[in-house]
Amino acid sequence: MIAGMPAPASLKRNTAYMTLAQAVRLAIQAVYFLLIARALGPEQYGAFAAVVAALAIAYPFVGNGTSNLMVQQVARDPRLLPQSLGNALLMTLATGVLVSLLVVPACLAVLPRAIPACVILLVAASDLIISRFVDVASLAFQAVERLGWTATLNVFASLMRLAGIAGVLLMHRATAVAWSVAYLAGSVACAVVAVSCLLARLTRPKFGELRAARLRLREGFYFSTSLSAQTIYNDVDKAMLARLATLEATGIYAAAYRLVDMVFMPVRALLAATYPSFFRRGSSGIAGSLAFATELISRPLAYSAVVSVGLTLAAPLVPMVLGADYASTAEALRWLALLPLLKTCHYFAADALTGAGHQGLRTLVQLGVAGFNVLLNLRLIPAYSWRGAAWSSLASDGLLAGALWSCALALRARSARGSSREADLLAANRKW
Repeated sequence: MIAGMPAPASLKRNTAYMTLAQAVRLAIQAVYFLLIARALGPEQYGAFAAVVAALAIAYPFVGNGTSNLMVQQVARDPRLLPQSLGNALLMTLATGVLVSLLVVPACLAVLPRAIPACVILLVAASDLIISRFVDVASLAFQAVERLGWTATLNVFASLMRLAGIAGVLLMHRATAVAWSVAYLAGSVACAVVAVSCLLARLTRPKFGELRAARLRLREGFYFSTSLSAQTIYNDVDKAMLARLATLEATGIYAAAYRLVDMVFMPVRALLAATYPSFFRRGSSGIAGSLAFATELISRPLAYSAVVSVGLTLAAPLVPMVLGADYASTAEALRWLALLPLLKTCHYFAADALTGAGHQGLRTLVQLGVAGFNVLLNLRLIPAYSWRGAAWSSLASDGLLAGALWSCALALRARSARGSSREADLLAANRKW
């Protein structure tokens, strides 16, 4: 344990921190989502959502997974925090610039010309460089299970988004360009506050341990690829809708998906609170991390089932809240209402695999599902617009849940057979 660092808080307290923070964030995000969706309208909101979705595929490669490795290492040995943090900060800066130089021209070439180039540049600077430092700080606090600070930084980020859209509405006619400027300004403010809290409240990074970071590049790449694949099957449909359908269809679908994400936030809170514990329980093998997942999953599944029904019943209210231009979002929300349940299933299995050291297998499964999602979207979106994207999302999340649980259970069974053989051999040796 690092000198001056308090012992990790209990799982119950951390979950309470994250649940409270997610509740506050949910309220804040509901307000700014309502403001931005109504102010921009489906077409301009769709343009912004398409840019965010396209860039989101690349942003997991910023840092090359060093932030996740930091959680893994520090959860098992807190003394490694300064050097892990230094590696994460340096890698984030270097790869953020590099990824931006590669991805921005690709977005300019692939996304519709109706989307202003400055929107792509501003969002790229925010999401691929500036905001990543906030993520590093949040994960550093999460690694030592001081989730009160992680929760505070997450709430502050949402407050900055709300302040940004409020400023746009007060000072400027709402456009995708004006919102992108406010979006970047909010990210800069968050990054400054996050890094300041990190240095003042946790530890100072060490920057002289790059050799250890180089030795773990492949493992970090697994984390990055896994997160990118996750982003593909969650968000690539919005970018593809912008290209293969219309920006209005993109806005309608993105608004519905955003509502699904918002109600899923309490489950994300629990996943964030338990992430370090998966590594500790998985240090003994897949049986430990999978047992932990099955201990936790019953209540999130019950919650997700309830909100899935709630989304279906509440869907007709969406146009009353967002405006008549979003009338089709009610139908889109009914199509996507099952997603919280499917996401709950696959996230717990995925973290069980990661905690037991099977990140490579998790990544392989997610890449397969990401490819399936893209191919399905290519087939369905031109024919059915956002309805095709909804079918693709449901099929992909369902396939992912089944595949990840099958892998985890198969690994546990293989591990149990190996343990049984070892016990038989030991008994035979004793007999002889």
